Amino acid sequence: LLDALWNEHRSIAVVLHAMQYLVREQSTRGTKINPAVFRAILYYLDVFPERMHHPKEENYLFAAVRRKTSEADAILDELRQEHESGAASIRELEQDLLRYEEGGDKEFARFASAVEQFVDGYRQHIRKEEEGVMPIARRVLNAQDWADINAAWAQNHDPLTGVESEKEYEQVLDRIVKLAPPPIGVAR
Repeated sequence: LLDALWNEHRSIAVVLHAMQYLVREQSTRGTKINPAVFRAILYYLDVFPERMHHPKEENYLFAAVRRKTSEADAILDELRQEHESGAASIRELEQDLLRYEEGGDKEFARFASAVEQFVDGYRQHIRKEEEGVMPIARRVLNAQDWADINAAWAQNHDPLTGVESEKEYEQVLDRIVKLAPPPIGVAR
């Protein structure tokens, strides 16, 4: 049921891991972060999850669950609020990145902390969806509901899933891979 959702969550998790990995590498090994990698990652998070993934969740999956039961209303309300504040969270992280770029090492601790909080919050958000909403959705939605949701999901693809990726997102991820050092990417 809704494999595309799981695939998109895995793709987002990979990008979150990349962010955290790069920050931790600088913290532990002194490996300087290429700000261009972070800008590309933040751009991906803005254009894919914020503009495509979350609206699909709200408009199709969550809406279908709300039509069938009020059992999930509290968690769905919480998730909606998180979706609505997602773009602002990305803007705040962009500002922390800018402070680090312009202010140098004295701003790194604040930037690293902001990345950790962002990643942890995002992971909790995904967990709420997967462990809080999906079990209810599996129980209350019927075959036609799932067919409608899957059809809506098929209209847009995440580039990390390898399924009919849209060129713009492929280019963003290609840029991340080219800019990021191993094991995240191929830059030297």
